[in-house]
Amino acid sequence: MKNEGTADGGKRKIPFSPPDVGEREIEAVAETLRSGWITTGPRTKLLERRVADYIGVGTTEKGTPRCVCLNSQTACAEMALHALGIGALSGGSAADEVIVPAYTYTASASVVCHVGAKLVLVDVSPDGLQFDYDALKRAVTENTKAIIPVDLGGVPCDYDRIFEIVGQKKALFKPSSGLQRALGRVAVLADAAHAFGAVRKGVMVGNIADFSAFSWHAVKNFTTGEGGCLTWRPIEGVDEDGLYRLFQLLSLHGQSKDALSKDKPGMWEYDIVEPWYKCNMTDIMASIGLAQLDRYPAMLARRREIITRYDGAFRPLGVGTLPHYTDRYSSSGHLYITRVFHRDGSPVSDGERREIIVEMAEEGVACNVHYKPLPLLTAYKKRGFDPKDFPNALAHYENEITLPLHTRLSDEDVDYVIGSYEKILKKHI
Repeated sequence: MKNEGTADGGKRKIPFSPPDVGEREIEAVAETLRSGWITTGPRTKLLERRVADYIGVGTTEKGTPRCVCLNSQTACAEMALHALGIGALSGGSAADEVIVPAYTYTASASVVCHVGAKLVLVDVSPDGLQFDYDALKRAVTENTKAIIPVDLGGVPCDYDRIFEIVGQKKALFKPSSGLQRALGRVAVLADAAHAFGAVRKGVMVGNIADFSAFSWHAVKNFTTGEGGCLTWRPIEGVDEDGLYRLFQLLSLHGQSKDALSKDKPGMWEYDIVEPWYKCNMTDIMASIGLAQLDRYPAMLARRREIITRYDGAFRPLGVGTLPHYTDRYSSSGHLYITRVFHRDGSPVSDGERREIIVEMAEEGVACNVHYKPLPLLTAYKKRGFDPKDFPNALAHYENEITLPLHTRLSDEDVDYVIGSYEKILKKHI
């Protein structure tokens, strides 16, 4: 692992989340460029198949992968909502409701707005960053069409509880599309942006929810620069080959043939079946992903090593940490989220939290905050959400600090982060 070096005065410079890209990825991109095929093509299709196998969703009887690679997690989630027919812009209704936790990044919620559905925010639990599941159950109405749970930091949600809730609410459900009728209940569309490689009860995230949208952005554990993929479980009564075909159409302007098909002799002609979107993945991106996939088990193992060392150092200080590994699940180890408390158990203030982050930066350690709850953001205030209605999300946010966690950290870098955080926290708590 690469040592990031030192800053002036012997201080190291520890970036927050640089991409772990090496010669294997560079050579894969160069090979793609030399091939003459750089947009969606054979490498993208190969990555879809390999990811479908890795996740465990596999292929249909006709060999179609239950995975589509697009240019972002946001596109993946939005295309799933379109396929489900949710929202006024997807053939559904403006009254269609989609439930999202208040503590997440905007992408979890913006897709609901994109398709013309009604966004419903629910608070998180007092002792964690997942839904308050009792509040989630109360939020489901006859207009609810989907729930978007968020595997924040790479920790899988309690999908047993979520499926229990949608099962209990089946009598309320009013389907308005063929895919909704096939499900027969509220759809579960996981925002698994952080959770590529996570496992719950022996099943990989991506093979638990009805649909799961992953991010492969530059700061993620697994990267294609930009990009992501959507996976789905088999749905009885649904033509899954047709579903895959629909995602291709949705992502390529509704064009009946992609560039790979049109490249065959005499196959130039095409149709536009609907005026849809442009969010396909390129073979350049896919080539990075194929190289990353070969390395990924070792990358996940390294993240676990770092998290174990962090936990051993910070938990004795009373720092709240996200539990990444339990007897029920193994996280992807995407974010090392901490909450800082005084010795009497009271949380540090927002002002103190900001001071700690600045002092860590002065030591050369870049920290971050995950996340500002959605009701604090202008876009969602304008939509009528009041921060006071989400007290648990606000409480988690006000004393949260995220430490660097990535596979370019050397053991010496990890020691330096631990030593710097311990030193600074002891001044404040």
